[in-house]
Amino acid sequence: MIKEKILFKIKQCILKSNENISDIKLEEIMYGIEGIYLTLIKIIVILTISFLLHIFKETIILLLLFNIIRFVSFGAHTKGSTSCLLLSLTSFIGLAILSKYIYLNFYIKILIEIILIIIISLFSPADTIKRPIISKKRRIIYKISSIIITITYFILSFVIKDNTINNLLILSIFLESIMILPVTYKLLGVSYNNYKKY
Repeated sequence: MIKEKILFKIKQCILKSNENISDIKLEEIMYGIEGIYLTLIKIIVILTISFLLHIFKETIILLLLFNIIRFVSFGAHTKGSTSCLLLSLTSFIGLAILSKYIYLNFYIKILIEIILIIIISLFSPADTIKRPIISKKRRIIYKISSIIITITYFILSFVIKDNTINNLLILSIFLESIMILPVTYKLLGVSYNNYKKY
């Protein structure tokens, strides 16, 4: 596979330039490089399809909003790169299209926002097996940050006049809320609350 060949060559380059590198350090570096590689491929595919479907702007905004909240709330990852790409493609393209056509009245928006704030408050941050959040202090900081970002998005959804942007603000929190639910971890077959194992 192309990915394995590229990562193997990068690994060989690292080993040549750092002969004394420990196996643990090499594994950490390769994990980071693989993450960057997969993210770039995923973004290129998503943006290409969004461009062809004329939802490029909406997809860019959704990606940006989602990754801001994802940075502090974390959430489930699929077990494989192909399933990750398919899930990401379905989520981002689907929600970007949806953002152009839905209209939420004031009361429905308030109800949705209350539910999403509760979910974020209860389940954020949701760690992964490869990135357990062991420090209690860090978990508290991430939780508070997640709540602040969520409330900020909701305030902006009432202030900004553009209906599509309002929808994207809410949909980004909706998507992140799905990704931090214990049931999502169960459906994806990945372990939840990994910090408890340490």
